[in-house]
Amino acid sequence: MGLKKRNKVSALFNMSSLTDIIFLLLIFFMLTSSLVTPNALNLQLPGKKATIPTSSARGNMIKVDSRGTYYYNGSKISLAGINEQMRKVKARTRNPSMVIQTSSNAAVDYVVAVMNLAWKNQIAFVVDETN
Repeated sequence: MGLKKRNKVSALFNMSSLTDIIFLLLIFFMLTSSLVTPNALNLQLPGKKATIPTSSARGNMIKVDSRGTYYYNGSKISLAGINEQMRKVKARTRNPSMVIQTSSNAAVDYVVAVMNLAWKNQIAFVVDETN
């Protein structure tokens, strides 16, 4: 009889199960990454524009010092007062803007509170840090 034994091991590898797992992981990470939204401020970085806007922020300056005291155009004011002033500026001006001047050692919470008010009132602002 001419029966022959095979002693060689097959070197072929079936890739179909591995590709299924890779595609499932890819779909999982694509779905989870689209659901995660960053909790951050929407900042507009300076860029090149065709027209140079006129500055209406010269009379609208908010200063935050190192102790967390707020000043609007040189006079002391509370955070609620800043909100009221921002509403008045928004009612007066078509494209309102403000300058938020901060001390270099002012707490970030105080500055972000003013930035948040400006964002809620749809007022463009520039943050200026002084020593």
